[in-house]
Order: sequence, then C-alpha cells, then structure tokens
Amino acid sequence: MQVFLAKAGVASRRHSAVLIQAGRVRVNGAVVSLPGYRVGREETVTVDGREIAPGQKKVYYLFHKPFGVVTTLDDPQGRKCLNAYFSDLPQRVFPVGRLDADSEGLLLLTNDGDAAHLLTHPRFGVVKQYRVWVAGKIRPEVVAQVRHGVVLDDGPAIPASVRLVAATPLGSLLELKMREGRKREIRRMLAGCGQRVTRLMRTGIGPLELGNLPPGARRALNEAEVERLLALTGRGKRDRGRVGRRPPPNAHGEGGGRLRNRGGKTDENPN
Repeated sequence: MQVFLAKAGVASRRHSAVLIQAGRVRVNGAVVSLPGYRVGREETVTVDGREIAPGQKKVYYLFHKPFGVVTTLDDPQGRKCLNAYFSDLPQRVFPVGRLDADSEGLLLLTNDGDAAHLLTHPRFGVVKQYRVWVAGKIRPEVVAQVRHGVVLDDGPAIPASVRLVAATPLGSLLELKMREGRKREIRRMLAGCGQRVTRLMRTGIGPLELGNLPPGARRALNEAEVERLLALTGRGKRDRGRVGRRPPPNAHGEGGGRLRNRGGKTDENPN
C-alpha cells in the first residue's frame, strides 16, 4: 500500500506509512492499517475520502524556501507553509526532505514518492551544499575542527567538505557539503565548536543548484535535470552503474562520505 500511494504521488513512502497507520486510508470503503497491504487492480483506494488514481504524471519542482516558512503542506499551528506556494498545481506535490523554518534555500518538491524515498535514503549519500553564516571571525583551527568532525549526542557528525569563504570581525561565511540529514545537524556541529549560526541557506542538492532563483519562487525541472536527478536513484538513462557508489575521500575529506548513520535513518534536516 505505501508503495502504491508513493507511486500515485500522495506522499513519500515514509509519510504514506504514517497515513495508513493513522487510519486515513481506505480500500473499498474499509480502513486499511497495514502499510504492507497488497492493492488489487480492481480495488478503490481513498485517502481522507479522496480517490487515488495510480500512475499520475510525475512532476519535479525546485523551490527557494524563504525564511520563516515551515516545510509542510498543512501546518496545524497556522504558520505559513508550502501550500501558499503550490496550491495552484493540478498535482499534489510534497517536499523531499526538510528545511527548518529558520533556514532557507533549495527545496525539491515532487509527486514521485519512489524518487523521494531514494533521494533521502542514507544508502545513496546524496550531497547537499549549504552556505552558513556564523557570528564573529572564525579561527582556522575551528574550521579544521568542523572538517574533522564533531561528536554530537546522537553520534559523530562529519561533513563531506568544509570551505571558509570569508572571515571578518562582524561575521564569517562557510560552505559545507553534507551527506547526512540528521535534525539540525549543521547548527549543532557549529554550536559544538562554540560558533553561533546567524543564517543558513541550502544552495544545492546533488546535481541541482539554487542559482539566482529568488525566495518564494519555483520552477519546474527541465528534462536534463530530471534525468540527472533520477540517475542518483538508479532510474535515470545514464550512469546506472554508479548509483549507490561513493568516490574515495581525498586528502581534504571531500567525497567518500566517511560517516554513515548507523541506524539507517535520516531526518533530511541538517540545517
């Protein structure tokens, strides 16, 4: 059932399982509470009373999430959420991973539940790039400390790479690449080194770059971008043999993904 809902563009596999367990999914009028339920061809599936048709056209959008917007389509607390920017679409899309309300930048939204599941799975180690501003002038030894990893309460956190872009008495700018997505991982890493993050922006996910897309704007991915994105999940036309492989780390720790989340889980939210 959760695969059926993901392919129909209802939600990612993980969130589809939540919908099923919450009793919001029915088959021929009866509640189905098992994510592993096998859907028959002639059965009618509904979520919250809305009939779900399998095999919808897959769409992919790159969105510049503004500061203060929560990464959900419906916020019970009444905060501004993604629905304000995507309610006009004929398809229902959902975010791939998360960005906290006090973070901004690139967010991918799609109705391709399978791709969303694979892009957020730790096995693939899809690189996310961030620009991070911290208060004050950061010292070189602190940058080195971040580069070599910081022990957090849920295990060590090691970025794929760290680059110091600028350092002044008023503030410093770092560029980080991450393969994990534990909750607020970047902020916690820097706090562990005595640094206070004043701004955090995600600028890239795999082959996708935010570019000059303004806050609150979206654009559909072109065919080449979709192909490169799906290649990361093994569904693209090119580079199928490279999916799931990681390049060996170089002398600066770039590539290789030296850290795996031992539990196999990710919140896709290192910001």
